[in-house]
Amino acid sequence: MAVSDRRGASGEAARTTQRNCTMRESQPDRPIDPTKIFRVSWDQFHRDSRALAWRLAGAGPFEAIVCITRGGLVPAGIVARELDIRVIETVCVFSYSHTRQTDLKILKDVAPSVIARGGGEGASVLIVDDLVDTGQTARVVRGILPSAHFATVYAKPMGRPMVDTFITEVSQDTWIDFPWDTGLAFQPPIREGGM
Repeated sequence: MAVSDRRGASGEAARTTQRNCTMRESQPDRPIDPTKIFRVSWDQFHRDSRALAWRLAGAGPFEAIVCITRGGLVPAGIVARELDIRVIETVCVFSYSHTRQTDLKILKDVAPSVIARGGGEGASVLIVDDLVDTGQTARVVRGILPSAHFATVYAKPMGRPMVDTFITEVSQDTWIDFPWDTGLAFQPPIREGGM
């Protein structure tokens, strides 16, 4: 399947192709190097999401937010509050099963009323996600809203060209443990072989 680049193809045919796609890029579980895990607390994620809103304040105005579920729900809520955006929509994309990247599936598309903004290409829409990794999900969502502004809290090098705004770049081999994926537990000191 041909996937559009960052600016994407316009028109209903391109969006229909994107909605009905199943990308065959399934990979085995990634071996996670414990020294390459970036653990993010709720406090840090909130600060980083507010920093994203601060950076986006000069990029708007935006009429609506489309958050990519599930990771984009939390930062989208914070950005919506900070920028006083009242129209919040979701695009539900499934592309990971724990640490394994799977076939990408769109489970819920963007509402036509949101797609119609900005001349049918989302020019006044802000897309928000927690992370851009390989860019696979970003490419598909860009195909639906090619003129939208795409923002993520974190970015990895392979996906970075797909986003307009992000706060922190991490290496491609870094695994991010988001606060909703973790719980409080004792961590042995690094020096004592805990890693």
